Amino acid sequence: MTTQRLLAGASGFAYDEWKGHFYPAKIASDEMLAWYAQRLPAVEVNNTFYRLPRASVLEQWAAATPEAFRFSIKASRRITHDARLAADTAADPLAYLYRNLAALGGKRGPVLFQLPPFLKRDLPRLADFLALLPADHRAVFEFRHESWFDDTVYEALRGAGAALCLSEREDQAPPPLVATAPWGYLRLRLENYGEADLAAWARRIAAAPWQEVFAFFMHEPAAPAHAAALQRAHAATVAADAAHP
Repeated sequence: MTTQRLLAGASGFAYDEWKGHFYPAKIASDEMLAWYAQRLPAVEVNNTFYRLPRASVLEQWAAATPEAFRFSIKASRRITHDARLAADTAADPLAYLYRNLAALGGKRGPVLFQLPPFLKRDLPRLADFLALLPADHRAVFEFRHESWFDDTVYEALRGAGAALCLSEREDQAPPPLVATAPWGYLRLRLENYGEADLAAWARRIAAAPWQEVFAFFMHEPAAPAHAAALQRAHAATVAADAAHP
C-alpha cells in the first residue's frame, strides 16, 4: 500500500507581515525562502499571475530549497483572464510559461490555472486548451463558476491527467471533492482554521484516492502554522488508518 503524501504550505512566502510571527523579526528578504523551505514542503507562488520571474530567478529559488521541496506556480492572467483558455490566443503564453518553468527542474510542482468567476462552462474551449498542455503538465484548474462542476468537465480533466482544484472560500460553497488525477490540490482560503477544522480536512484528504496532495492556505500570518498543523493532523490520520485498516 502506497502512503499518501501531503505537501501543505502557503500562497507565497515573501511577506513582511510574517516577520515576528513565522520569520525572525529581522530576517532579510533574500533569506525568507530558505527559512520557509526548511519548515514547509511546498509553496504556491501567486505573483506569477502578473509576471513570470526570469529563469535565473527560478534557478535561484531551486538552489535555495531542499531536494524534496515543490513550487506550485499560478499561471499568467494572459492565459486565464485575457485569452480565457482560448487555444489560438493562449498557445504562445502557455508555451512561454512552461519553457521558463523548466528552470525549476524537479522542484516544479503543479501549475494552477485559476479561471475568472464570470467564465461559464465551455467544454470545447477546455478540450482545445487541454490538448495544448505538454506531457508533464501537472495542470490543476480552479473553476469559480458553478457551471463547471459537471461530469463532462471531470471526464475531460481525467482524460488529460489534469486535477480539479477544491477551493474553500468565504464567498462560495466549496466544490465537490472529485479526483480527476492521481494527485489532488486544495486551496483553503478562510482566514482562520481551528484544530477541529484541520483534523476534519486531514481525514477528508486521507480518505481521497490520491497518492499526493497539495494544500495551500491564504497569505495571512497564521498560514504557515495552519499548514504545519495540517501536516501533523494528516500524518496522525494516516498512521491511525494504517494501524487499524
